[in-house]
Amino acid sequence: MAESDPARDWSEPTVLLSYDVAGAARSLSVRVAQLIFGRSDAGPDVPSPYIARPGVVWIGQSVLLMPGPVARELAEKLRGLGATVTTARVTIAGTELEAFRRKRQRRSVPVSMLTDVGQLR
Repeated sequence: MAESDPARDWSEPTVLLSYDVAGAARSLSVRVAQLIFGRSDAGPDVPSPYIARPGVVWIGQSVLLMPGPVARELAEKLRGLGATVTTARVTIAGTELEAFRRKRQRRSVPVSMLTDVGQLR
């Protein structure tokens, strides 16, 4: 088994971005979701949603990991809409980042594949 090269295991510095929208601001929540996740009826002229851009990883509810320039652009747009945004520069090993990508793929498992409440086969 080949040993991994520690220098190659680490990604470039990236940004963890968290956003929040007041629960009562339903229309704002919808606009933020459309900006990040896109619209099913979006035409070809509409820019791709942030979640589909290279290097963007959805960590969980209202938390994304992305390249710095993309994070700055998104943070500016979210703040312009009235959302609260917090960012932090982070460095994460590529192998650890892949765990988050795989975690997202596992979330698409149909409920019928659950053996016990909250546990996947």
